Amino acid sequence: MTLVIGTDEAGYGPNLGPLVVAATAWHVEAPPEEVERTIQAAVAEGAADRLWGDSKQIYRGGGGLAALERGALAGIALAAGRPPCCWDELSLSVGCHDAERSPEHESLVSLRMPVEPRAGESQLDDLAARLAGRGIRLAAVRVRVVSPGAFNRLLDAGLNKSDLLSQATLDLAAGLTGDAGPTVVWCDRHGGRKRYAPLVARHFSAPLVQAVEETAERSAYAIPARGLRIEFSVGGEARTPVALASMTAKYVRELAMLAFNEHWGRLAPGVAPTAGYPVDAGRWRREAGSAVERAGVPWDMVWRRA
Repeated sequence: MTLVIGTDEAGYGPNLGPLVVAATAWHVEAPPEEVERTIQAAVAEGAADRLWGDSKQIYRGGGGLAALERGALAGIALAAGRPPCCWDELSLSVGCHDAERSPEHESLVSLRMPVEPRAGESQLDDLAARLAGRGIRLAAVRVRVVSPGAFNRLLDAGLNKSDLLSQATLDLAAGLTGDAGPTVVWCDRHGGRKRYAPLVARHFSAPLVQAVEETAERSAYAIPARGLRIEFSVGGEARTPVALASMTAKYVRELAMLAFNEHWGRLAPGVAPTAGYPVDAGRWRREAGSAVERAGVPWDMVWRRA
């Protein structure tokens, strides 16, 4: 039995809204060198190949949330036993808690899921059976939300944006490994970083980390004492565990931005919604700035100094 963990993020570049990091954990009845082929074979058999893929391909701004939501909720339901119907249930299912509540928190907890009725319910029993037939079980989906306030404090503490992403990702992955035996961790590459050995050693409490490969396409490391291999790859979303992590992170961030725009839309009527990315974020800040100041909310809780 091999534990496979896939990780990815959403919201690395924006100035508004949270950075969201997600991880998925899978038990696969195959040796480490065969898990990728085993998972891909199971996905290609049927329903899963229509549910999970690169979130950037499945969801594009303005194209509707249904496909992204369907895949993310199916993964959460498989791992947790049932799909969440509200933000509090989702948070409990994925261990998603930010110590600092964002100004739009009340709008977030008022959301009901699925947001898009077209998302419907996937055939979870059939999907679980297909995976089980290949010796695969989705064991956990975990999410870390880094609010703008927390993000800015970490920058003030001396981390850069890439450090911050690596810290959140590796904390999630390390928390899922435990004493699991043979373990494979797949991560999408973090910004332009190519060398991760010191970070891997620190977060996995490993005195010996072997660099297997550090190239333009992939950085791979082994922790022999734990039977663990971790890879940071360009285009990692091609692997289903990473793809589902990507979709989950994107879905949670989209929920956060729905709440953001609902909250500030009430306080600044007439200001168009934003996805939070730099050019449009600047427009939003100019148009909604007086409403933020009237609300008495410090800009560091709204605007990420990315």
